[in-house]
Amino acid sequence: MPFIIGRKLEMTQEFKQDGTVIPVTLVKAEPNVVTQIRTQDKDGYTAVQLGTDIVKTLTKPAIGHLKDLPLMNTLCEFRVNETTLSRGSEVRVDEFQPGVKVDVIGFSKGRGFAGVMKRHHFKCGKMTHGNKDQQRMPGSNASQRQGKVIKGQRMGGHMGDARVTVKNLEVVSIDPQKNLIALKGAVPGARGGLVLIKTTSSKTIWQV
Repeated sequence: MPFIIGRKLEMTQEFKQDGTVIPVTLVKAEPNVVTQIRTQDKDGYTAVQLGTDIVKTLTKPAIGHLKDLPLMNTLCEFRVNETTLSRGSEVRVDEFQPGVKVDVIGFSKGRGFAGVMKRHHFKCGKMTHGNKDQQRMPGSNASQRQGKVIKGQRMGGHMGDARVTVKNLEVVSIDPQKNLIALKGAVPGARGGLVLIKTTSSKTIWQV
């Protein structure tokens, strides 16, 4: 049940022996270090906590948690049924094999404050006389009787920067020397964004 933390690099393409073009996303996954093993008896569940992104300094609680390990800025738990890993072990890209299906979790690109047309695909208002500067407005959003806006109304607001999971992506190739994984298709997030790669049967908990 392989899993690893990586960073999205870019999209490119690879070629099969018959000349077929495969669009792939390159993910650079430096060797992850096992920082903690959660057990059913002690924690109520079984999980493996991985760390990456080595830094020079951290908060005192984080330094105490990683007292005998390199200081790492990114931690993430992967829930499993059982594991043979131990604290201090390394997880590398060669744990994955070409052809294996994986789930990829990332955060979509942030779009800032977006209006209803971009965020909820509202239609444009009428381009007629008397409707000046109202073409992109949401229109009425509350009734005259109740006098308030009901929760859940589709309105302008923050768009993007949300956790997104893309399932059943195929591992096309791996490069252990460069710590690269090539995944078929698109991966959520911007270049340099954190992504989690795992098999479909394991759950994850972000602790970034």
